[in-house]
Amino acid sequence: MPYTDSDQRTDQRRLHQPDEDHFRVIRSEEVEWKSFPSFPPAARLAVLVGDPSKPGPYLIRVRLPTGTRMLPHKHAEDRIYTVISGVFYIGLGEDFDESKLTAHGPGTVLVLPSGQPHFHWAKSGEYITQVSAIGPLGLSYVDPADDPRTNTAGLA
Repeated sequence: MPYTDSDQRTDQRRLHQPDEDHFRVIRSEEVEWKSFPSFPPAARLAVLVGDPSKPGPYLIRVRLPTGTRMLPHKHAEDRIYTVISGVFYIGLGEDFDESKLTAHGPGTVLVLPSGQPHFHWAKSGEYITQVSAIGPLGLSYVDPADDPRTNTAGLA
């Protein structure tokens, strides 16, 4: 049906998601990396869009330097990972088992359902992944003793 002046309705603009109400560009060199309490001390997180601590969509990047391990954990939210750089090693299960790791290079997209126990290792060098999800972000370790928030010895 063609548009006519008589078809005009009240303002029908879409409401934007938090932090998505204006055009902007985020360049790699502008990404602000920060430590994150539930990550090993050497790992870094950057919030690109949204607020992962609140309900709603968010986009983050995670950087693990060479040798860093994320011990078995799970998330309360479904997640979509995109490998930005390096090789992302991920394994599924409640125990860190090197034989279960699979390697994924830049451009790979991985879909991780909520509640799926998994682990990561920057086995062959630093990697950066980008994670898209609907918050709030949740991260719980399979073994609470592995959680850096409660383990002052930290993980490397």
